[in-house]
Amino acid sequence: MARPDRGDTSKGKTYHVASEINRKAFDLQDNEDKEMFLKVIEEAKTKKHYKFELHNFCIMDNHFHFLITPELRQSLSVIMKWIKMVLAIRWNHKYGKTGHLWGDRFFSREIIDDEDFITVYNYIDQNPVKAGIVEKPEDWLWGGLHHHQAGITRIVKPAPEWVLERLPIHRPVGTDPDLFSCTVEPEENCIGEANRAFQRTDKQWNDQRQRAPEPASVNATG
Repeated sequence: MARPDRGDTSKGKTYHVASEINRKAFDLQDNEDKEMFLKVIEEAKTKKHYKFELHNFCIMDNHFHFLITPELRQSLSVIMKWIKMVLAIRWNHKYGKTGHLWGDRFFSREIIDDEDFITVYNYIDQNPVKAGIVEKPEDWLWGGLHHHQAGITRIVKPAPEWVLERLPIHRPVGTDPDLFSCTVEPEENCIGEANRAFQRTDKQWNDQRQRAPEPASVNATG
């Protein structure tokens, strides 16, 4: 499995996690809602029963991606249930709605090795570019790349040096002359690998959707 930190036995497994808004609606299109999502994640990190490290993330208008490592003996399902439930409650309260915000449980896949870790890291960065929202991934404010470049560490874990060697774009701005290199590989290789990762993940996500039960409704109370 990928190495959040070598020799640290307190960490559990690392996962690529994603989830869509119900009916793929663009219910997070308002930037204030994406900021609300960030606050929910930050709040989750303060909870005694939801200990985890978030290596990278991207909040899109109708779905999100996490690269996440729960601490040993922490449940990924419990962590994700709390984050999604709390956001749904607050979103419903804001808009005076009832019912479920999320369209499925969530997609999850265990990261198998360091190369897989880097591939998913880059895949998450490229989401807003792939969607045609921004030209450069660092321009998307609601992702780990922007947070890393800005030195914001409340939500996302700073990228370790072994990741920065492959993805120097994640260095804080002004610390590396190669900052705007996509990776140490040629940029077209980086984009090409991201596109292949999109195809693989789409298939895996669709397979999990077919097995997922109907989501429970969430009311705007509590």
